[in-house]
Amino acid sequence: MSDQPTPDRYKAEMPSIPGVSGPPGRRSPGSAMAIRLVGGLLVLLLVLVLGTSLVMRSKRVEPPPVQPTPQIEVPSPAAAPSEVIPKVDETFPGIATISEMAKPWASKEFFYRNRLTGENIPALLIRLPGGSPSQPVGYWALAMTAAYGNCRLEYIEDLDKLKTDYGFRAAKHPMVGNPCNRTLFDPTKMTTLPGNFLVRGAIAQGSDLRPPLGIQIKIEGKDILALRME
Repeated sequence: MSDQPTPDRYKAEMPSIPGVSGPPGRRSPGSAMAIRLVGGLLVLLLVLVLGTSLVMRSKRVEPPPVQPTPQIEVPSPAAAPSEVIPKVDETFPGIATISEMAKPWASKEFFYRNRLTGENIPALLIRLPGGSPSQPVGYWALAMTAAYGNCRLEYIEDLDKLKTDYGFRAAKHPMVGNPCNRTLFDPTKMTTLPGNFLVRGAIAQGSDLRPPLGIQIKIEGKDILALRME
């Protein structure tokens, strides 16, 4: 039996046209798998980029915490002397407490309101040595203006000042002085006024006619009260 002719023998060949390539060859299974892998990676990368962008947009950028402004403490203005010195009258007669005046020669300023004139008269309470703190005789309360005139008196605890400013060389304890005429009043001594009135603050030196006006006091419990002025 003669051999059968193969179909390719009688297949017409396609003419070769210059500039036109022939039909593409079939791709191998390996190259197709690589293309799919690259495509999958690109899709995954795109998903990651889009997801990251959405997350960043959703997060709000919080501003840094505001630091509190430091507070500068401004001290309160000092009270005027007339605001801290007690004002004493018949309604509110309290000058001080016994504990405040425990030390001999301790003193406390106050204002005594004149019932007739309404004037607040500068006054002073002095703790006398030797007297009982629970008895009125242990204190001397007096107006700090001269009995005759307008000169303001001063309580002098500095013995050197008594010697230099007042020329009183025999100073042994504090005294009350009149700086206008250098009169000194001794808190420890009594003197008699015309009419046989006994008052405290005998004149140790100077030209004043009498001691300062005295203020009667009373001890009630632990409080020292002002009753009336001469």
